[in-house]
Amino acid sequence: MAQKGVELDRETFSCSVCLDLLKDPVTIPCGHSYCMNCIKSHLDGEDKKKTHSCPECRQLFPSRPVLVKSTMLAVLVEQLKKTGLQAAPADHCYAGPEDVTCDFCTGRKLKAFKSCLVCLASYCEKHLEPHYDVAALKKHKLVDPSKKLQENICSRHDEVMKMFCRTDQQSICYLCPVDEHKGHNTVSAAAERTERQREVEVRRQNIQQMMLDKEKDVKLFQQELKAIAHSADKTVKDSQEMFTEMIRLLQERSSDVEQQVRSQQETEESRVKEVQEKLEQEITELKREDAELKQLSDIEDHNQFLHNYPSLSPLSQSTHSSSIHIRPLRYFEDVKAAVTELRKKLEDILRKTRTNISLTVTEVDVLLPPAEPKTRDEFLRYSCEITLDPNTAKRDLVLSEGNSKITLVNQPQSYPDHPDRFTDCLQVLSRESLTRRCYWEVEWSGGVGVAVTYKNINRAGNESGFGRNDKSWTLYRSNDSSKFWYNNIQTSVSGRPSSRVGVYLDHRAGILSFYSVSETMTLLHRVQTTFTQPLYAGLRIGGWFVGSSAELIKVK
Repeated sequence: MAQKGVELDRETFSCSVCLDLLKDPVTIPCGHSYCMNCIKSHLDGEDKKKTHSCPECRQLFPSRPVLVKSTMLAVLVEQLKKTGLQAAPADHCYAGPEDVTCDFCTGRKLKAFKSCLVCLASYCEKHLEPHYDVAALKKHKLVDPSKKLQENICSRHDEVMKMFCRTDQQSICYLCPVDEHKGHNTVSAAAERTERQREVEVRRQNIQQMMLDKEKDVKLFQQELKAIAHSADKTVKDSQEMFTEMIRLLQERSSDVEQQVRSQQETEESRVKEVQEKLEQEITELKREDAELKQLSDIEDHNQFLHNYPSLSPLSQSTHSSSIHIRPLRYFEDVKAAVTELRKKLEDILRKTRTNISLTVTEVDVLLPPAEPKTRDEFLRYSCEITLDPNTAKRDLVLSEGNSKITLVNQPQSYPDHPDRFTDCLQVLSRESLTRRCYWEVEWSGGVGVAVTYKNINRAGNESGFGRNDKSWTLYRSNDSSKFWYNNIQTSVSGRPSSRVGVYLDHRAGILSFYSVSETMTLLHRVQTTFTQPLYAGLRIGGWFVGSSAELIKVK
């Protein structure tokens, strides 16, 4: 309890201006006491206004109060000082160079706690108390401490700017509409703030929605990164397993070939050794007979010679010897030739699949598709082999060149019935579906159409024609002119196409381009759309001109 009383005394004998213990205390008519220097500075500042008031209760005085020293307060303050209980405000309460200072503190100023937009002054907690206690001051607008209060004063009229000129888009005081802003569209600053606050809130909502959308995109990309890494890891693992399996199969096949060759080697060597042994026996027998005949020849006595001379049978020829001389000595060269042929085929397959795999790998584009090719060499990077499906061809078309060429003939062909066959239009589809970046070229003669289409296109009726529906896109050439058709809408194509047209498709990006192919690539028509199904290449004869043809060219 004693400590609490000391704290109360310290509060009671502090100056409300400097918040320190009173120095040379004086009392003014309203009864409040201040340091001599504090109240003197305050009254000096009010001399210009010719009105004087109490800094604490704001009571007005008709004239400047006479400052008289309060002897009793001076004695009490001295006693408090002797007790050692004086406590100056903590250093963190004093204003630094970057802080807003209290406009009513004298000496070392305290940090401002609030700024008043009506008084255009800043207050520490102590000097702000009247704004909480005095009824007239309670209506004032208090904001966080601000160094820009003077910017609210009109430089022309020295009045608070409480209005806004929408014509000039600037804050003004209530006197500005009389002269400089006369006739302008003016409103109160509060009204303008309210309207712009609504705009700010709408914009914030839009920004927050954009943030949410972008955060969703970021999460999607994070998931995409994980999916890419998982897919890449799985693909590498699966590929390694498949290549390992292929290597194992090749090794098994190599072992099989080696085993077969060794087995055949043993068989042939056994046969040769058997013949060799028989021949060696025959040689031994012949040597023996030759030795006996030589011994007979050496007898000088004619009668003895004739007595010992045997009856000679004709010498028999060895069948083994003759067969060996007749058979060519090729041994296992044919096996080597077969393996060499297999190696060449594997090399061709690996070369083609390497290109296809490389193109497939480069198809992985999460964000933006690569730029469209410009030169023919760039287009050829995406070349794909396409063959025609005989089950889709109208019977008046002959397929040739390994199902890569169609020609219109007079005699209908005996193709079997098939649900995929076109019955009314002279056209045919490819076997292969197209779902990535592809490029192919067509050599055409006569009235011909080059198309891409969904597989579910009609097979009968006028709507089955390429370009006569929303399922196919077609470039037609006839009589040295070209037209593009889609959804039964015709578009003229400028430029004269050559006898060869190139087709570039980027299914994912929705790009379909037709080029005239000669020494340079000339763009005839380009489509930018969204493909929702796999596409198929199509060829069509545009009119009943027998001999008209179109051929898918193999390009490298």
